[in-house]
Amino acid sequence: MTMERPIRRGGPNDDTGQNDNVHEGSGTRWGGAQGDRGRGAEGRRRARSRRRNQGESLITPTDGGGAVGGEGMHGRGRRRGGGADPGRGGERGAGRGVREEINGGRVGGGEGVRGRGRGGGAADFGRGGERDVGRGGRWRGGGNGGEWAERGRGGVGRHGEQGAADRGGARRGGHSVDRRGVRGGERRDGVGERQERNGGRSVSVGRAGPPQGRRLGFKTLEELSEKDPSVVAITLSSNPALHDALRETNMRQDLVELLSLVLSKAFNSRSDRGTLQHLASIIKDSGFLRTILPHYLVGMLTEFNPVRREQYPRHLENILVILSEVLNIFPASSVQAVSLLLTLIPTSINNLRASGVNIKAQVEENVENLQGLVNHLQQRSREGTLRSGRDTYALLNNGGNNPGGEDQQDFRTIPIYPTPEEFLQDHRPFLRPNLTSQRYTNTHLYLDTHFRLLREDFVRPLREGIQQLLQNQMDMGRSDKPLKAKRFDDIRIYFDARLVVPKCTHAGLAYTVQFDTQPLQFVRWQNSKRLIYGSLVCLSYDNFESFLFATVSDRDPKDLQKGQVQIIFTEESRIKLAQFEKSQMFLMVETTAYFEAYRYVLDGLQEQQEADLPFQRYIVECDTDVQPPAYLRRNDIYNLSSVADPDYKASVQAFHSLKAEAWPRMEELGLDESQMKAFQLALTQELAIIQGPPGTGKTYVGLKIAQALLNNQGLWRSPFGNSPMLVVCYTNHALDQFLEGIHKFLPTGIVRVGGRSNSEVLKRFNLRELITSHEFRRTLPAHLRTAFNEIYKQLCQEEREIQNQSVKLECSLKGVLRENFLQRFILGIHWDSLHLPLTQDGFETSGKKSSLIMEWLGLGTMAFLQRETENADANGDAAAEEAMEEEEDDLIEIAEEADLIQAERFIEDNIYPRGGRDDKKREFMEEAAREVEELMLAMNLDKVEIKAENSEEGWEIQQGQKKKMKNKIRKELGRSSAMTDTEEYHVLDIWTLSLPDRWRLYRLWVARYRVELRTRALESEQAYQNAVDRLADVKRHQQLCLLKEATVIGMTTTGAAKFRKTLQEVRPCLVIVEEAAEVLEAHTITTLSQACQHLILIGDHQQLRPSATVYELAKNFNLEMSMFERLVKMGLPYVRLNYQHRMRPDIARLLTPHIYSELENHPSVLDYDNIKGLNTNLFFVEHNCQEEMIKDGKSHQNQHEAKFVVALCRYLLLQDYKPEQITILTTYTGQLHCLRREMPAPQFSGVKVHVVDKYQGEENDIVLLSLVRSNMQGKVGFLNIPNRVCVALSRAKKGLYCIGNSAMLSQVKLWSNIFHTLREKDQVGKALTLCCQNHPTRQVKASCADDFKQAPEGGCTLPCAFRLDCGHVCSRVCHPYDPEHKEYKCNKKCQKILCDQGHRCTLLCHKACPKKCQVKVEKIIPQCQHKQMVPCHQDPETFKCQEPCQKTLQCGHPCDSSCGEACTYECKVKITLKLRCGHIQQDACHYKTQGKDPDCKAPCEHQLICGHACRGTCGKCYQGRFHYPCLHQCERLLICSHKCREPCTRDCPPCRRPCENCCIHSECKKPCGQPCAPCIEPCAWQCPHQRCGKLCYEPCDRQPCTQPCDKTLDCSHPCIGLCGDKCPSKCRICDKDDVTDIFFGNEDDPEAHFIQLEDCGHIIEYTAMDIYMGMDDNQQANEGEQVAIKLKECPRCRTPIRKNLRYGSHINRSLAEIEMVKEKINGNQKDIEKHKRALQKQWNDNLHICETHQQEYMNIQKRLEMRYHTANELWVLENKMDFLLRVEKLLKIEREEMSILQGNKFRKTVQDFVRWLDGFQSKFTEQQVFDLQRELRRLTLLAEFNAQCNMASKRGLSNKIQSEVQTMEKVLEKLGQFTEQDEERVKEIMKELSKTVPLTGLGISDEERKMIISAVKMPPGHWHKCPNGHVYLIADCGGAMQSRTCPDCDATIGGANHRLASGNHVATEMDGAQHPAWSEVNNLLNFDRFDL
Repeated sequence: MTMERPIRRGGPNDDTGQNDNVHEGSGTRWGGAQGDRGRGAEGRRRARSRRRNQGESLITPTDGGGAVGGEGMHGRGRRRGGGADPGRGGERGAGRGVREEINGGRVGGGEGVRGRGRGGGAADFGRGGERDVGRGGRWRGGGNGGEWAERGRGGVGRHGEQGAADRGGARRGGHSVDRRGVRGGERRDGVGERQERNGGRSVSVGRAGPPQGRRLGFKTLEELSEKDPSVVAITLSSNPALHDALRETNMRQDLVELLSLVLSKAFNSRSDRGTLQHLASIIKDSGFLRTILPHYLVGMLTEFNPVRREQYPRHLENILVILSEVLNIFPASSVQAVSLLLTLIPTSINNLRASGVNIKAQVEENVENLQGLVNHLQQRSREGTLRSGRDTYALLNNGGNNPGGEDQQDFRTIPIYPTPEEFLQDHRPFLRPNLTSQRYTNTHLYLDTHFRLLREDFVRPLREGIQQLLQNQMDMGRSDKPLKAKRFDDIRIYFDARLVVPKCTHAGLAYTVQFDTQPLQFVRWQNSKRLIYGSLVCLSYDNFESFLFATVSDRDPKDLQKGQVQIIFTEESRIKLAQFEKSQMFLMVETTAYFEAYRYVLDGLQEQQEADLPFQRYIVECDTDVQPPAYLRRNDIYNLSSVADPDYKASVQAFHSLKAEAWPRMEELGLDESQMKAFQLALTQELAIIQGPPGTGKTYVGLKIAQALLNNQGLWRSPFGNSPMLVVCYTNHALDQFLEGIHKFLPTGIVRVGGRSNSEVLKRFNLRELITSHEFRRTLPAHLRTAFNEIYKQLCQEEREIQNQSVKLECSLKGVLRENFLQRFILGIHWDSLHLPLTQDGFETSGKKSSLIMEWLGLGTMAFLQRETENADANGDAAAEEAMEEEEDDLIEIAEEADLIQAERFIEDNIYPRGGRDDKKREFMEEAAREVEELMLAMNLDKVEIKAENSEEGWEIQQGQKKKMKNKIRKELGRSSAMTDTEEYHVLDIWTLSLPDRWRLYRLWVARYRVELRTRALESEQAYQNAVDRLADVKRHQQLCLLKEATVIGMTTTGAAKFRKTLQEVRPCLVIVEEAAEVLEAHTITTLSQACQHLILIGDHQQLRPSATVYELAKNFNLEMSMFERLVKMGLPYVRLNYQHRMRPDIARLLTPHIYSELENHPSVLDYDNIKGLNTNLFFVEHNCQEEMIKDGKSHQNQHEAKFVVALCRYLLLQDYKPEQITILTTYTGQLHCLRREMPAPQFSGVKVHVVDKYQGEENDIVLLSLVRSNMQGKVGFLNIPNRVCVALSRAKKGLYCIGNSAMLSQVKLWSNIFHTLREKDQVGKALTLCCQNHPTRQVKASCADDFKQAPEGGCTLPCAFRLDCGHVCSRVCHPYDPEHKEYKCNKKCQKILCDQGHRCTLLCHKACPKKCQVKVEKIIPQCQHKQMVPCHQDPETFKCQEPCQKTLQCGHPCDSSCGEACTYECKVKITLKLRCGHIQQDACHYKTQGKDPDCKAPCEHQLICGHACRGTCGKCYQGRFHYPCLHQCERLLICSHKCREPCTRDCPPCRRPCENCCIHSECKKPCGQPCAPCIEPCAWQCPHQRCGKLCYEPCDRQPCTQPCDKTLDCSHPCIGLCGDKCPSKCRICDKDDVTDIFFGNEDDPEAHFIQLEDCGHIIEYTAMDIYMGMDDNQQANEGEQVAIKLKECPRCRTPIRKNLRYGSHINRSLAEIEMVKEKINGNQKDIEKHKRALQKQWNDNLHICETHQQEYMNIQKRLEMRYHTANELWVLENKMDFLLRVEKLLKIEREEMSILQGNKFRKTVQDFVRWLDGFQSKFTEQQVFDLQRELRRLTLLAEFNAQCNMASKRGLSNKIQSEVQTMEKVLEKLGQFTEQDEERVKEIMKELSKTVPLTGLGISDEERKMIISAVKMPPGHWHKCPNGHVYLIADCGGAMQSRTCPDCDATIGGANHRLASGNHVATEMDGAQHPAWSEVNNLLNFDRFDL
C-alpha cells in the first residue's frame, strides 16, 4: 500500500498560531479570525481538487479556515474573543468542538458553535446573536460578547474587541457596542447582567430593534402630532421604537421637524412628571440631540427655499422647548450638548432675519434665558458643585440675609421640605394668624397665611426636635445621661438605622430600615403612634448638615419589634441616596405629622391661582349675603317628589326653588322644622352651612339634599358636560355611611376613593375595583392600554431582578444564615477555624449534621440547654415577659389607634392588571421566598417551630427553650454593633471569642453579604423607580377617564388631597363636605376646583375640631379652626338641627344647656327600656385612684378604672346583653392597652373598645366611659375641652356609665355644671347599685372591680335550683341569663349503659354517648397469644400488641421494637468490633452487618516530627495518612513582648495582635509583627526648663527634668509629679497608702516625687525609676548574661513600657532594635511583594486548569489579596497551589484513562486529600508537608496503576496481570502511611506491568507515537490493528482492498472491497480516530450538518 500525504486540519494558514492549539486545546486566540478568509477558501479548493484527482470521497473536517469564535479549533482551554466572521470559515465548528457542543451544552461564540472553554462573542449579523445564551453559571460569554457569569456587566471582550457587533445598537443581551465602539443602549432593555444573578439561566437574546408593528414612522408621528400632549407623552415614552428612532445619526429634514414637533408637544404635558423624566432620559444621550439637531441647525444657514425658511421659527420654538425640558430635568448630563446647540441657534436666527424671516422676540428671549441657565450650570461645574444628573434650578431671590427678606418672599417659592438653614438655632419663620374675626384683605394673603401655618405645623416639631438633639450632643460632656436614654418632646429618634432590603411597591421603590431597638424596649408597637403609614422621617449621618427625607410606607408591629420598618424616599432624597455607601449608618428622626396630607395640600396651595379660587366673596371677604348657585339663576325649577314622604309623593309638584312660598310643606318632605330650614338653605344658597349636634340626623338631611340634587341633575350638570358631584368626608366610616345612603337611590355611577372600605355594598364602587374591571379597561383609549401594558411589563421585569436580591436580604433579617452562604465574606483562616470543632471532637451524625454556625453562635441544642440551665435564675424577667405574650394571644382584638390612623391615611388606588394576576405573582414569590429561606437559613425566626435535632444522649430542645432561643436571636440580629475589619484580622481562632464577640463578627459577615446584594440590585432599583413614575402618570389618566364619567365621587379628605390634581381636571361643580368642622381649612380649599358653583358644609364645630400638630399654632394662630367654624363665627348664614333622635332624655340633659343652648328630644327616645341588673340608666362613679404615665408618648392609664369598667361590662353581658350592644370608651389611648389586658377574648369578643376621638359619628345602646385622669396636680388634660366632652357624653342611646375623679374634674366649669345636673337625680356617687333580676331585694354596692364578685353570674349568691331535662339539678349560682336552661350543659356523670357487659358511659351527662364501648378489658391477641388491655368493642386481631418483641435479629440480638411493630432495621446493641485498621472498639452492631466501619476512636499516639505525640485518633488521622495537627502551645515570648499564640511551631510567625506602639501624636494600626513606620513629628517633650529638638522616633537630646511639678490636683493638694511629665492620678495625702507603699525604698520620703507609667498606671518613685531605666542591659541581667532584645517593663507588673515622654530615649532605642528584628523575621518587603506578584501571575495562568476544585483555588486568591504577608505565609500559599495543580493533573488522568468504577473510587480518595490540604490545619508544618507528599505520591502511582489496568481491560489482557494487580492493590490501598519502601515495591511491579501492557498499547512511548504520526503525515482513520492488537497502516483512501498476514503474529490483516477482515479494527490509540477513513460514518461526520 502507498503512503498518502495527510490533509492539514487547520488549513494552509500556518502563521496564525491556531494549529498550535490543536493538541492540548488550551491555546488562546484573541479576536476574530477574519484575516484567514482567503486562505480558508484556498484550502477548500485544494481539498476538492485532490478528491477529484484521486477518486476519493474524503471530506476535510473543517470546510475552511477553522476560525470559530476567535480560535482555530475547539479545545478544553479558556475561550475568549469576539464573534465569528459571517463568512463560511466562521460558520462551522471543528470536529471536536462540535462534539463538545452536543455533550457539554456549553455556550461558545459565533453561530452557536460551542466548546468547553469560556467566552465567545455573538456572530455579527449572524444567527449566533439570537441563540440561547447558555446554562452553565460559571461559563463566561453569551450572545453579546460579554463575560457574564463572573465579570458581570461588560459588553465588550477583554481587550476591547467588539463582542456583539449588532449594528442596531442596544441588544437584549446587555450592553452592545455600536458603530463608534462605545457602550450603547439602556441596561434595563437587556438581561445580560440578569443572567449572571440568576445562575446563568438560558435567556434568548439578539432581537435588535422594536417588534414589528411598533415602529415610529412618519405617518405614526403625524397622527401623534394631532393628539393631546398627555397622549403624546405616554405613547412616546412607552414605545420601545423611540430608542431606535432617536439613536439614528442620519435623518431626513422633514422627519427632524416632525419629531421635534411631537417631542415638544409631549413636554407640554406638565402633569406627567415621571413620563417626561423618562422621555428626557432617552433624548439626552441620543444621536438626535447630539448629532442630528446640530446638523439641522447648520443646514438652516444654507437653505434657499423661501417656504422652508418661513417655517424655521416655528421649528426653532419646538427645539427650544425640548432643550429647556431636557436641561431642567438632567442639568449635569445634558449641559454640554445643549450648550453646543445654543451656540448654533443665534447664528441661525441672525441668518433667517437677514433673509427677511420674522423672528418673534419671545424666541430670542427664550434663547437668552436658556443660555443664562447654561452659563450658571457651567460655572457650577467648574466650581465642582454640579454633581447630580437630575437636580432642578430655579434662579429666584430667596430673601438673602435682609431682615425682611422672608416677608417679601412669595410663599409659592418656599420649599415644602425643611432646609438645613431652618435647623439653625436662631431660625424664626414668618407667620400670620388665621383671621377669625375679620376678613382677609386679599386672596394672596389668605393663601399665604394658610400655607405658612400649615407648613410650620409639620416643620416646627422636626426643627425644634433636631435643634434640641444637636444641643444635647454638644452637651454630652456635661451630662452623664447617654443620648439614647433621653426623651424628646417633638421628635422620636432611632439610632443606628441602616437600609437593608429594597422592596418593590406600587408606590415606588421602598426600603426596609433596620434600627436599634435597645432604647425602645418600653414601646408597645401595636398601639404606638410611632412609625405609622405616611409619617415623615429624616435620616442623617453628619449631624444634619445634610439629610434625606422619606415617609413610612408600611408598618407591621411584629417587624417593628425587630427594629424594621419600610420607608419610601422622596424624589430628591433618592438621588442623594445613590451617593451613600450601602452600609451607611444613619440617625433617623421621626416627626409625628402625617406628611403625605401636608405635602399634597401645600402643593395645592402653591399651585392655586388667586383668580381661580371659588367663593372668594365668602371665604376671603366674609360677605354674609350668600347668593343662589349660578346654575339656579338660569333655571330654578326643582322637582322634590323623589324625596317626599311616601304618603305625599303624588302631590309634590315641580316649583321655583328661589321662591320661598312655592316650597312644599315640611310634613310632605318628612322633615322637622330645623331639618326643613337646612334642606332649603342647602338647595338655594351657593355656600350652605349646616350644624348637626349629636343624634340630630345631619347624615339623614345630607342624604336628602344629595338625593334632591341628583334627581335634578339637569339643573346643574347639563351645561357643563359630565361634571360630577363630589362628596368629601373626614373618615372612611362616614364616607361609607354617606355613599351607602346614596346607593339606595343611585344604583350606578358612584366612585369611592379612600382607604379600605368595610362595606360590601360599596366594594364594587371602589376606585381600584372599577379601574381593574374588564368593562372599564375595554373602554380605555388604546394609547393608555398599550402604555400601561408596556410599562407594567418593564416594571415586572425589574421587580424580578430586585426580588432575587431582596429575598436573600430578607433572609439575613429573618434568622441565622447557613455558613456556606457567607463563605466568601469570611476570612480563609476563620472559615477553616469554623470547621475545627467537628474534627476535634469527632462529632458525626448519621443524618443531617447540625449547622456549624448555630453551634458557633451558641445555639446548638446542647450548648443552648447548658447555658439556659446555668442562667435559669437570671431568666425570671424573660419568663414573665413570655408568659405575658402568651396571655395576650387570648385577649380581645381592639382597633388600635395606630391602625385606625393608618386606615384613614391609606388610599386604595393601586391598579393591578387583569384580575388576580398580581395575587398569583405574590403567591409565587412567597413560595419562592420560602424555598430560599429553607435553603439559606439555619434557623428561621418566622417559623412557628424550630426544628432542633436530638443528641445521642436523647436531649431534645423544649418549647420554652425554643422561644428563648428565638428571642435571643431576634435580639442579636437587631443589634447594630459589628466587629471592625481590623478587629477581625487579629482574630486567629474564632472559637476562642466570647459569645457577644461571635455575634459581632457574624454581623460583620452578614453586613458584607448585604452590601454585595444591594450593589447588585442598584441598577434595577433605578429602572424600577423610573417605571413606577411613568406608570403613575398612566394610572392618573386612567383614573381621570373613570372619574369624568362618574355621577358621584366620594372621597376622604386624605383622598381628596392626594387626588387634588385629578380633581382640578374633573371639575366637579357641586361639593358636599361631611364632618366639615373636623377638616383643616387648607384641606377644604384644595378640594375646590375653579368650576365649583355649589358648596355644602355639614358638621358640628361644637364636637371634634381639626387637629394640629403644634399646640401653639392651634391656640395662638387659630390653625385648629375649620372653615366651617370660621364662617359661622364671621356671621355667614347657617342652620342648626334641633331634634335629637339618639339619647334617652336623662343623657341628653348633660348636653343642654351646658354645651348646646337648646336641643329637643324626638318622641322615639322617650320609650327606651331600662338597663337590666342596674337601678339607674345613667351614673357617674367617683374615685380618687391615681393615674399612671405611659412611657412612650404623652398618654395615661388608670388601672382602677380599667378593672371597674371591665367588671361592669362582664356584669352587663351576664344580664343577657349582646356584646355588640356595649361600647367601652376612654379618653386616652394608653388606657386601651390597660383595658385589653383585662378582657379575654372568650368572654368579651364583640364588645367595642375605642378612644373617644375615633368614635365621633358612632352610637351604641350602652356606653361605659373611663375618663382616666386622676392626679395630685389636678391636671385634667383635654377633658376641659367642651368639644371632646360633648362627643364622649353623646354616644350612648339607652345607658351611660362613667367613672372618674369628680373632685378633680369639678374644677372645670363645664364638668361642675354636669355634676350639678347629675346630683339632681342622684346619678353620681362612689358606688353603682347592682340589682338581681331573679331576686330584686338582693342588691350590691359596687365601687371597685372586686365588688362585682358578689354577683358571680350576674345575679346574686343564692343557688339556681332549676331541674334539668336529664333529671339533674342546675349546679350554678343565681344567673339571669338562659332562664330556660336551653344552653346549659350538665357536667355530672352519665348513667347510661353502653354494652351487654353492663359497662356505663364514662362521659359527662351533656355529651353524646359513644356508639361503641371504650372501656378497656383484657383480651388475648391471636397472632402472639399475649394478653393486652383492649377497648371492649375492638377485635383483638386489629390491635397492635405493646409487649416487647421476642424475635432475634440476624445478628443474634433481640429486637427492641414492640411486638405489633416491624422489627428493628439497624441493631444498636454495642458490641466489640475489629476494624480494618486493626483496632478494637465498642460500637453499634449494625456496622458489622452492613460491612461498614465506624470512625476509629483509638488514640493515634504516633510520635510526630516535632517530637510531640499525636493527639488525634486513628479515624481523625486517616489511619496514619494525615496526622492531626500538633496543638502543643508554644508560649515563647516574641520580640514585641507578646506570647506566641501559634501551636507547636519551630519558627514563631510574626505576632498578629494589634500593635500597641504609640506616641503622643499617633498610634500604629498595623499588626504587631509588621514593621512600624517611625513617627517623624517633632518631639513633644518640653517643659519650662528644657526642650527636645529631635524627631519623635529619635532618642531625645535633653535630660529628664528633676524640678517638682507646680500644679494643683482637683483635691486642692500639690501634684507629686515632676515638671514636664504627666501628673500622677494619686495624691500624697488622699491616697497615702497607695503612694507610700514601699517598693524601691524611698517612697515614704515626704519630698519624694513620682512617675506614673501610662501603659499600666503604676506610680513609681522617680529616682529609682530613672536608675532602673538607665541600667545597662548587661547589669540588669546579672552581670554578663546575654539578654533578649525587648522593651523595658514596669518593675511592679512587668507590663512593657511603650508610651512615656520621660523615658522616650530608652523606648526609642529599644524599638529601633525591635524593628530590625521584625524586618528580619518578615523578610525583605520588596522580595515579598515580588514573590506575591509572581504567585498572583501563577494563579492567573493556572486558573483554567483548576476546574474541579475551583473553590479551594479561589481561597488562595483571597489570601493573596490580604494586605500583609510574611515570606512564610507566601510559601504556604505556593505549596497549596502546587499541590492543587498536581491533583488536577491526576484528575485529568482519571477522566481520560480510568474506568467509571475506578474513577469514582479514585475521586473519593482525592477528595479526602484536598479536604485535608485546604482545611484549617494546613499550616504546612514539617509533619504536614511530609504526610501530604507521601499521600500525593501514593495517589500518583494509583492513578498510573488504574490507567494501566483500564488499558489492559480494553485489550483483553486483564487475566495475564491478575497477580500483579492484587499485589499492587494490597500495597496502594493499605491503611496507614505510604512509605518509601512501599513506593519502591510499587515501581518494580509497574515496570513488570509495562512489559505486559505498554502504556500506549503500541509497545512504544507516547513521544515515539507522536513522531511516527508526524513523519507519516496521514489523516485520522488510516491506522488499524490486527486481532492481537498489532498496528499497521492502510494508505491511499484508507479503505482495505487486499489481505496480508501480520508480521508479528501471522493473523490476517487488511481486507477487501473497503471492508476490514474479521477481528481487525481502527487503531484509535494511534491517532484518536473513532472510525476508518473509508466508512459511511466518517463520511457523514466530515459533512457540516447544515450542508446535508
